[in-house]
Amino acid sequence: MRRGKWFFGASLIFMIPMTGGRSPAPGLEHHHPQTRAVAVDGGGAYTDVNAAGLADMLREKTFPLINVHIPYEGEIEGTDLVIPFDQVAANVGKLPSDKNAKIVLSCRSGAMSATAASALVRAGYTNVWNLGGGMLAWTQAGYRLIHKSR
Repeated sequence: MRRGKWFFGASLIFMIPMTGGRSPAPGLEHHHPQTRAVAVDGGGAYTDVNAAGLADMLREKTFPLINVHIPYEGEIEGTDLVIPFDQVAANVGKLPSDKNAKIVLSCRSGAMSATAASALVRAGYTNVWNLGGGMLAWTQAGYRLIHKSR
């Protein structure tokens, strides 16, 4: 009888997940701030940030948040500009003149904003951020979108 109880208890020990500083379990990544550098062809890089990371950044917002998705399908509260992804480089006059200033981009899925982020890096911007997974990841993480008439 004792042997059976010990075996059961020992088997529970091995079932406890041991993360030890590793990434969260699959599917929970969007609840913890994460970033990663994304290299751009021709040199330079931008930073992908997940929804939790952007939510943290928005608490003390010191940067323009730009929605680059076309057609317009809503935006994250705090969005400053809506510029089509393929026109970002042509609209640098609307962006900070300091090419080291932080600029954060978003779109529906992250693809258009990644394209726009690469274009800004090629235009000389050094502190470009992209919402990885876009507004889909934002809403999946439990954050809301707003819709303005633009």
